[in-house]
Amino acid sequence: IPYSTLADWVRLVAEAVEPLGRTLLREMLRYSYWHADETGIAVLDKEKKKDTHQGYFWTYKAGNAPLIYYDYQPGRDAERPLEILNQFKGYLQTDGYGAYENLPNKDITLFHCLAHARRKIFDAQSNDKARSEYVLTEMRKLYAIEESCMEQQLKIDQIKAIRQKEAIPLLQSLGEWMKKEYTLLRPKTPIARAIAYSIKRWDKLSLYATTGNLHIDNNAIERCMRQVAVGRKNWLFCGSHDAAKRAGLLYSLLVTCKLNDVNPYEWLKDVLSHDIKEMHINKIKDLLPHYWKNNKP
Repeated sequence: IPYSTLADWVRLVAEAVEPLGRTLLREMLRYSYWHADETGIAVLDKEKKKDTHQGYFWTYKAGNAPLIYYDYQPGRDAERPLEILNQFKGYLQTDGYGAYENLPNKDITLFHCLAHARRKIFDAQSNDKARSEYVLTEMRKLYAIEESCMEQQLKIDQIKAIRQKEAIPLLQSLGEWMKKEYTLLRPKTPIARAIAYSIKRWDKLSLYATTGNLHIDNNAIERCMRQVAVGRKNWLFCGSHDAAKRAGLLYSLLVTCKLNDVNPYEWLKDVLSHDIKEMHINKIKDLLPHYWKNNKP
């Protein structure tokens, strides 16, 4: 089968399920807690003759639901996520990337990922083992609290009570310790930079502990970024910006299948048997993977 024919098939499939992508995003906007992350993607651009363009999938995952949306944008500057985030209300968890810091949407409460702060401390061990190990030990205690809550399958109000009793004192103590130790360090050393990263964001790194439903880190969405990483090694680049948008749409729907334990082949085969563009909007919603799973024969 010619490559061009295969490419046309993929394009036609993406065009056929495009209404489902819009419906998936509307479904996600019902939730008031999102994770956000970005990952790069090489794209062929007619204006760049000797190199590919560096585009990005700006990705959003519902914090407490198995739904995800990959939005392709040609850049990584601060206005790129606004079209979607201006529609969102609630808590937004990020890795600390500055593009999210001054969102015009005042209905968003921004907070950060403790795993990213921990990673910077971990990488500074060769520079200052004693201080790094102290911080890592305290952070392990915070994660142990989360693991215990998960193992006991506690409800949101129970988790909140335990976090207030156990996690908040740990966070307050560690935050004060880092401020004190930072004054003793040379500013440009790896450990100083790692601690400074956390100090600057400590309130947003600690916010999760004031609730019972927010996560301690952004790992839930980072696991979903692996799908793109694997793809990049196989197809290397998208053929155009439009193709990258279609790839984002297909990732959104097929990774949502995976999050809902839905076989993507069976789902897509059934979905393509419908004339989606002629369906009523309420019927289109029934084809989303999490609803389809419950309604399939």
